[in-house]
Amino acid sequence: MAERKRRIRQAVCRWCYPQIPLDDLCMAAARIGLLGIDLLQPEEYEVPQRYGLICTLGYAGGGEIAEGLNRTEHHATIEAALRRNIPLAAKAGVPNVVTFSGNRNGISDEEGARHTIAGLRRVRQIAEDHGVTICLELLNSKVDHADYMADHTSWGARVVREVNSPNVKLLYDIYHMQIMEGDLIATIRDNIAWIGHFHTGGVPGRHELDDVQEVQWDGVMRTVAATGFTGYVAHEFLPLRDPLTSLRAAAELCDV
Repeated sequence: MAERKRRIRQAVCRWCYPQIPLDDLCMAAARIGLLGIDLLQPEEYEVPQRYGLICTLGYAGGGEIAEGLNRTEHHATIEAALRRNIPLAAKAGVPNVVTFSGNRNGISDEEGARHTIAGLRRVRQIAEDHGVTICLELLNSKVDHADYMADHTSWGARVVREVNSPNVKLLYDIYHMQIMEGDLIATIRDNIAWIGHFHTGGVPGRHELDDVQEVQWDGVMRTVAATGFTGYVAHEFLPLRDPLTSLRAAAELCDV
């Protein structure tokens, strides 16, 4: 196993490696010195434990990217799923689960924020009771997810502030927020209290964290480490080269 400084606690998103069986990905991640696997389904939560890892962020029925908490008609279904799956996450040592705002579909950001706050307030107690954090994901609406509402940090931070729970935070996806607003270092510093999890990905294209994309990853990671952040940073890029070689390179780059 590669020795890591662990100032940045790194993981990897499972969906980016569809050609690699989950057990094999876990074995490789452990050898690289990662601590977990992101975005597993409830039936997969415990698989990383076989290799000394955890599922660092799980799916738990927290809605879909296009259909999420910004519409009240989705609240009951999302609440039922989270009430079913958050206890499973806690049992498997999964610290975070993901949820989404949903697309605007003609409603204003203000109305969508009110609905999202109300939806998260319905489930914050079960998250607190089980020690699991619900992470509202920030995504770009410019390239990948047209019309997605939680497409700026300020909107997401306002929502989680008003929910007012230590177990409801943001999934700050660096790839998506570089596309939408840039200013990564200052934004992370200013909003770290509301951030529960990070994702990476080279801009443009969501590929390797290398010298043909625009984010200075070591600088961003030093900023994250300097805040005292104790959560996880999961790599969510689509490798164009040998996938595990690229993953190891990303882990080394971010091991500041």
